[in-house]
Amino acid sequence: MKASRLSVAGLTAAMLGALVATPPAAAAPDATTAPPSATCATDPAVPKRQFRAMWISSVVNIDWPTKASQTAPDRIATQQAEFRGLLDLAERLNHNAVVVQVRPTADAFWPSPHEPWSEYLTGVRGEDPGWDPLAFLVDEAHRRNLEFHAWFNPYRVSMPAPGGAGADLDRLAPGHPAREHPEWTFVYPPAGVAGSRLYYNPGIPEVREFVQTAMMDAVRRYDIDAVHFDDYFYPYPSGTHQVPDDATFAEFNRGFTDRADWRRNNVDLLVQEMSARIKAAKPWVKFGVSPFGIWRNASADPLGSDTTGSQSYDIIYADTRKWIKQEWIDYVVPQLYWYIGQYPAADYARLVPWWAEQVRGTRVQLYIGQADYKSGQPAYGSFWMNPRELSDHLTLNRQYPEVLGNVHFSAVQVRANRLGATDIYAAEHYARPALVPTMSHLPAKPLLPPVVTRVRWQDDGVALRWRQPADGRGPFGTATSYAIYRLDGTTVADRCDLADAAHLVDTVRATSGAAQSWVDTTAEPGRRYTYHVTALDRVANESPASPPRFVG
Repeated sequence: MKASRLSVAGLTAAMLGALVATPPAAAAPDATTAPPSATCATDPAVPKRQFRAMWISSVVNIDWPTKASQTAPDRIATQQAEFRGLLDLAERLNHNAVVVQVRPTADAFWPSPHEPWSEYLTGVRGEDPGWDPLAFLVDEAHRRNLEFHAWFNPYRVSMPAPGGAGADLDRLAPGHPAREHPEWTFVYPPAGVAGSRLYYNPGIPEVREFVQTAMMDAVRRYDIDAVHFDDYFYPYPSGTHQVPDDATFAEFNRGFTDRADWRRNNVDLLVQEMSARIKAAKPWVKFGVSPFGIWRNASADPLGSDTTGSQSYDIIYADTRKWIKQEWIDYVVPQLYWYIGQYPAADYARLVPWWAEQVRGTRVQLYIGQADYKSGQPAYGSFWMNPRELSDHLTLNRQYPEVLGNVHFSAVQVRANRLGATDIYAAEHYARPALVPTMSHLPAKPLLPPVVTRVRWQDDGVALRWRQPADGRGPFGTATSYAIYRLDGTTVADRCDLADAAHLVDTVRATSGAAQSWVDTTAEPGRRYTYHVTALDRVANESPASPPRFVG
């Protein structure tokens, strides 16, 4: 055991001493963090901090809500139950966040003053669903202490429809901004071509301002934890068809003579301006992007990766590497949807170190997008018929300290658990809870340690009660959640005991008022335990540990 063993008398004295009231400036040292000069032996299989999430896609009802729930007589109750079921899955897998698509096609999952209700809620564009889904989604995620990352698609206005009708403005909801301003849009590929759809034109300044305003409405009105973009900026190429922006380039080129550079600058401006607006409104809200997994190939740019696949820099004009180096984003989730092996176009084992190198020395955090949708699907190749492929990805990630987590695509694929692959990686990598990584550049004030006021056995386990000392420090000094640690026997945890998640049994959301409670339903009757509780602010900075409390 790493913990110090003390006599009962010594434990009592230590506990009483720790409970002596002290002013905030003299709070006890953080028992959960080792001094810079000290190191603790930690288990890489149970990291204390690791971002774990899955994407929950709403576009064409991929994950939630299902099409079956659109017309149910009790549609609201059905959709709410469906979402709770996905959160149950996230909890079982010890995830600590969900990434939920709330603006899939220039529409809204909330009563937006700027854009119509999403058709994916009711099956009808612009139809009021009769409730506020985003308020429910955020509240339910937070109830389970999951971060809520609101996923927006900036420019896509419609999805393909039979006969190319996806590009028909008249099929949009009445009063849709794109119908009011058809000059803001373009069709790509051309109308009548399979896959044709509508996009807002990223080269028009008024469009860039509008889409930001539409998204910022959700940021300001809802308690989201992050804004999340995926890889859709300019459309992916379709055959030899060109994006129809000749007139836009002529009018708004801002002195650019190379159209590709101009398009990249248009996307740069969106990312840079959105970042600034988010932080001006709510400095604690994170901003992340999930780009296509290849920025550029080394054959085209010496700064690129050892790959030969499509390059997002060139085909969708997303200069993700620049966004990292400029620190316009807080985190990046490259979609590394390839296997480990001799695949020259894009080998997972080559791309992870490349992305790790890009974030090194910056304050941008790196999480990896995982292709759960390929697992157990023969169409994607024999490598994906290996039930250990995804778990091997997570094992490889441990070689690179810059990799701080994973996001899995997507929820229904995670739940499908083909070949038992989800069970394997969950058992080998997500066996214990984990806190989300901290971001030192976000606002924070030190939290005081909680005081555990009661611990006792009851029929369903060990019940804990604690209170959070009031310090009057405002929103950045307020506990948002708590972490509960349990050690075997009567022992006082030292800093190394809490350096990984070996003793972390749960995290819970703070409730209103100072008094908090929780029941350890996994405690074994007849055993002796020591409990510590820490307080976490809304960006997961952790307080010193509470004095120990014992039960036996």
